[in-house]
Amino acid sequence: MSDTLTHYNSAGEASMVDVGGKTKTARTAAAHAFVAMSDKVLAALPGNKKGDPLEVARIAGIMAAKKTSELIPLCHQIPLSHVAINMLVETGGIRIEATASTVAQTGVEMEAMTAAAVAALTLYDMTKALDKAIEIRELYLQTKTGGKSGEYVRR
Repeated sequence: MSDTLTHYNSAGEASMVDVGGKTKTARTAAAHAFVAMSDKVLAALPGNKKGDPLEVARIAGIMAAKKTSELIPLCHQIPLSHVAINMLVETGGIRIEATASTVAQTGVEMEAMTAAAVAALTLYDMTKALDKAIEIRELYLQTKTGGKSGEYVRR
């Protein structure tokens, strides 16, 4: 792990990292989020008037991954090979895992994280009429592969 922040130049100004000299390599990332909600809200998911919240959230997460460079100021626009959103309904809420892959000069961690976050926000939007106390928790990077820094697996 680097001990310096990369998005600042020598004058301390925000700066986009120059990846022009880096080799394109296969890269993957997986991110996690948990949307905590009551049993009442979970039971109401299949009858949501706006449509199936899980499917709407899946599409929103995929679309968000594709727009990451427009949302996060210093992210590079990269060609995504694949984005997937998996959701597991469990006691107390919905667990989201977003994965992204590319062959590029920089990684896809932010695309996976953005996908998980927007999928979670979409679940909130789709269900907030039933309960405003729904919480989005535990947004974090699970794994990444490829690039100079190599593999990362969250402990």
